Amino acid sequence: MQSMLAARLHNIDEPMRLEYLPIPHPGATDVVVQVKACNVVPNLKNVLATYAEWFPYLPLPKLPAVFGLDSAGVVTEVGNQVTDVQVGDRVYVNPGLSCGSCRACRQGADQNCDSYTFMGYFAFGTGGQKLFDAYPYGGLGEYLTAPQRNLVKLPDSVTFEQGARFGYLGTAFSALRKAGAGPGTTVLIDGISGTLGLGACLIALSLGVTHIFGTGRDDALLADVKAIAPDRIHVRSTLTGDLRGWVREHNEGAGVDIVIDALGPGAPAESMLEAISTLRRGGIAVDIGGMMERPQIDMFSMMCSQISLLGSLWFSTGEAQDMADLAGAGVLDLSVFEHHTFALEKINEALDSLPARHGGFTNFISVP
Repeated sequence: MQSMLAARLHNIDEPMRLEYLPIPHPGATDVVVQVKACNVVPNLKNVLATYAEWFPYLPLPKLPAVFGLDSAGVVTEVGNQVTDVQVGDRVYVNPGLSCGSCRACRQGADQNCDSYTFMGYFAFGTGGQKLFDAYPYGGLGEYLTAPQRNLVKLPDSVTFEQGARFGYLGTAFSALRKAGAGPGTTVLIDGISGTLGLGACLIALSLGVTHIFGTGRDDALLADVKAIAPDRIHVRSTLTGDLRGWVREHNEGAGVDIVIDALGPGAPAESMLEAISTLRRGGIAVDIGGMMERPQIDMFSMMCSQISLLGSLWFSTGEAQDMADLAGAGVLDLSVFEHHTFALEKINEALDSLPARHGGFTNFISVP
């Protein structure tokens, strides 16, 4: 039996072990993908370090487990009921798994499935382990299995390293689509220089958003973001005051149509509230960063101004395919990313000593 190298976590507070496992075979509607690139998400180290205290409502896979969230590679084998996917196809694997039969799944809203699970990461409900068992391999191995419906075909112009960034990009893409981003709209991205925020900026540019406003703490990073499209991107440090007044000063006296909050768990609630204050009447705020403080929302004011506040989790495979097609057409520019690659055998060393980040521009990639 042919074998593959994989990094598996066996015990909490121990390094992952490099092991040889049998190369999996696909089920009837599944495929086998040879992993060419796997994004090492910044949060992975935190997940592994806090395994025992991890959020009880976000179940982790039983150990031993092969982690690795965002993978891109080449299809090497297909099940006997697979259609429209062939050996040799270059793909991104959407790790979002659902049960496929509940009401949400039948409506095509996989992310609302009570068993929704990130392959190689964590679940969002009690049914996650069944899906972990069905698809036990994350991207920190040489091969993985996935349902055919989770594949995004990559244009030749999109590298595997860029494809492995699709998790962050797709999250922003779905949020901006929910909010109706497009030509003639204006967007404020809270945390524009971070991993999620920079992706939201690039997606907004590709969707034709007229003006993009962004906040961040690092002036040098903000300058690098503005340089992507100086006429359309306006940036401002969070260390200065009156964000609402600054937006209106640079937006013909009006508030923005959309706020994307891309700040992570350590961010203060006041930052989100200040960003929401920049919205025009009828504007929409979408949270994708997972800020964990509990902001005191003025619901009466939001009602009177018809302000909407949404949470947006991940994206559908269809949305990711649309995003890939935008990149293939040259509308979505992914060339700004700086890829730092390392061999799978170095995964433990890499997690312990990742080089300094250049904000959201940096892309850490495991290459089996």
